[in-house]
Amino acid sequence: MTTKPVLGISGCLTGSAVRFDGGHKRMGFVMDELAQWVSFKPVCPEMTIGLPTPRPALRLIQTVSGETRMRFSHAPHDDVTQKMVDFAAGYLPKIGDLAGFIVCAKSPSCGMERVRLYDENGNRGRKEGVGLFTAALLETWPWLPVEEDGRLHDPILRENFVERIFALHALNTLRANGLTRHALLDFHSRYKLQLLAHHQAGYREIGPFVASLHQWDDLDAFFVVYREKLMAILKKPASRKNHTNVLMHIQGYFRNQLNNRQRGELRDVILHYRNGLLPILAPLTLLKHYLAEYPDRYLMTQNYFDPY
Repeated sequence: MTTKPVLGISGCLTGSAVRFDGGHKRMGFVMDELAQWVSFKPVCPEMTIGLPTPRPALRLIQTVSGETRMRFSHAPHDDVTQKMVDFAAGYLPKIGDLAGFIVCAKSPSCGMERVRLYDENGNRGRKEGVGLFTAALLETWPWLPVEEDGRLHDPILRENFVERIFALHALNTLRANGLTRHALLDFHSRYKLQLLAHHQAGYREIGPFVASLHQWDDLDAFFVVYREKLMAILKKPASRKNHTNVLMHIQGYFRNQLNNRQRGELRDVILHYRNGLLPILAPLTLLKHYLAEYPDRYLMTQNYFDPY
């Protein structure tokens, strides 16, 4: 397995001129920053089903029966739904080892949310559709980190997405190297504080499940369920409150090594983060400093300090 996470991506976001108007939607963050750390597997579903560029615009039609179809805007009876369904059915089963997927917002094929729906008479409806390809992607791989370019401008959603793709890549690598009970338990142990920062209830729920590992004869079956649970927890963005709880928990590991001044300084930095006066980098940097000075075997394994 490659040392870099591999992401699927709508081809237009890479700068390829594959859009209906002959243009592209190159995304700077993806190609100039994220590209240093990941590899991409681009695809343009509309080009793949044989459509040219430039081409007539497509739209999603919601029929009277409630079915969603993809048709040309200028020729509403010229339907390409089945072509897209057939392509997705053949393509998606082959990409189960991807670490994530970035799709193009508002696209009738790739949009993840709020895609405009039209009725069969061409009247504009609500923005509540999902592109046909992305809908199939989400249904086939429900645990896969999927985001669209527009949402990745939000720093919280962007950080959450990047964190998830690196977690899934690590999990995929674990499976590729051969599953063992020890490796699975070690993996989960490294992610404990990270999971606690994302969702306390999920952290408490997944713990007993992992503890039941010895009851599973089929490790691959356990892996499949564990992957879904892990990625569901990580999908919930880590909150300032949960981060504060984790930071306070870590602080306790140094209670015997730090003097009163150091303990007070660390507490103040954590509280200033909780109150929005400092970024999380401030308490993490201070804790890393103390961890280097007073090593703790458990804390040094925690992915929380370097999630990606």
